[in-house]
Amino acid sequence: MTLHAVDYAILALYFVFVLGIGWYLKRTVSTSADFLTSGHSVPLWITSLAFVAANLGAQELIGMSASGAKYGIMTAHFYWIGAIPAMVFMGVFMMPFYFGSRARSVPEYLKLRFDEKTRGFNAFAFAIMTVFSSGISMYALGLLLELVLHWSFTASVLLSAAIVLAYTLAGGLTSAIYNEVLQFFLIVMGFAPLAWLSVAKAGGWSGIAQRLPAVMSSAWGHMGHAADNPMGVELFSMVAGLGFVLSFGYWCTNFLVVQRAMAARSMAEGRLTPLIGALPKMLLPFVIILPGIAAVALAQMGLGYTLPRKGAGYDYDQVITTLMAQFYPSGLLGVGMTGLMASFMSGMAGNVTAFNTVWTYDIYQSYIRKNAPDSHYLKVGRMTTVVGVALSIGCAYLATLYNNIMDLLQLVFGFVNAPLFATFLLGMFWKRSSANGAFFGLVTGTAAAAATHGLTVAEGKGGWIAPLVHFPSTMAQNFWIAIWAFAVCSIVTVGISLVTQPKPVEELKGLVWGVTPIPPTGNVPWYEKPALLAVLVLALCVILNWVFR
Repeated sequence: MTLHAVDYAILALYFVFVLGIGWYLKRTVSTSADFLTSGHSVPLWITSLAFVAANLGAQELIGMSASGAKYGIMTAHFYWIGAIPAMVFMGVFMMPFYFGSRARSVPEYLKLRFDEKTRGFNAFAFAIMTVFSSGISMYALGLLLELVLHWSFTASVLLSAAIVLAYTLAGGLTSAIYNEVLQFFLIVMGFAPLAWLSVAKAGGWSGIAQRLPAVMSSAWGHMGHAADNPMGVELFSMVAGLGFVLSFGYWCTNFLVVQRAMAARSMAEGRLTPLIGALPKMLLPFVIILPGIAAVALAQMGLGYTLPRKGAGYDYDQVITTLMAQFYPSGLLGVGMTGLMASFMSGMAGNVTAFNTVWTYDIYQSYIRKNAPDSHYLKVGRMTTVVGVALSIGCAYLATLYNNIMDLLQLVFGFVNAPLFATFLLGMFWKRSSANGAFFGLVTGTAAAAATHGLTVAEGKGGWIAPLVHFPSTMAQNFWIAIWAFAVCSIVTVGISLVTQPKPVEELKGLVWGVTPIPPTGNVPWYEKPALLAVLVLALCVILNWVFR
């Protein structure tokens, strides 16, 4: 792959734009709330696209294309059952509590609903998770620049981190959100042509289906047994592990995405943010996953394209970049490279802004210095941004151990988000759930995730306690880790809550369903009514699942 002057010019123009947005928004930052939470000032269409773009990092763009080549159309489940229902649930049922509680973060909601120790445990776990996730984004872009520009991995990571750090330090969360919207459009423009060209070259969807095993072109038809499909999952683990635990845990409790909805101007716009964001989200598989599936078909057609290799196996993470080298001419290659760069910055900035908010408000302000002036917390927020980027650089090297970064990402989510969703589900919808039940449920749920990983083996990973169970794929192992973490957390939380004292009902207003008034939508257009919009989104999702069944 060779970049020409026009490609470098497109990349340079993009860098100027993102740094310019950060510099322009710097004037809006005068308090820690401006820097860390945007002060509930961002319009609905911006928060909706940022809600999707914050998850559209390099790890998703490269990882989902890699999973498409590795697992086929089943990868679309990460969107159609692994995102859309959870986004609908968050908008209809959970955003009223996030807004009604006036919490500045997800861990702070846990403090208000339960107690300080529950908030502290989640804050530290989330901080670790965001650093890992940001590191995976850095790893993905480091691979890209190493391949395209022939830079060393270390130089690639350091340069890209410096650019993200510059605009995030300048404008804080608001800068990250507005840049995420720009990056969303660049990602679509950069990869929609690749999807079209690769699929057309492979003979369309029918041509791809003819050249691949039937299991790779069917989303639901081969899940009777784990051995029947390349992902190694059966119907229960797919629906319960991905469709319920991992997806709801991520989209409903992960502060990285929740923070975007919480930046909205009102509760009404906060509820609509994930619902509107679900519409472009369900169409992204056609831009991201299809090229990976097409690559497998193209490799069998004798056209000069081969799947990249890593040791004795395939390096699926390089599929998207090798396709670009195959199909993109000069100019369009610059657009595609800019899309990849945008995906990296979107993912990394999202994680860094979530990390600095949780560290500043939920850890530093709570445990290190409680009553400092606001200017002090603004300074700490900026310093934490630098530290978060530095830690992410270290985590980028851990990702080199995996041949599919989505496998690593889902493992991290299984440890953190799966038990957390059980805590939120019981805390928001069961008044009897107690502080001790929530805390010990989270601890034991996380321990259950670790035990499951230590007692199972998949693709040579896990089994560090005893290799009692073997899974056919790392993804199948991840789903069961999430299932066990959620189940154990739920059982322990319920058991302890039944024998301990819950908070008085009068203290649960704004925090729990049934004692929290939900403002009526009033006389607004149908597309601004959460319930009706939710039905539309779910109906479209069902149609997509039926077409690719």
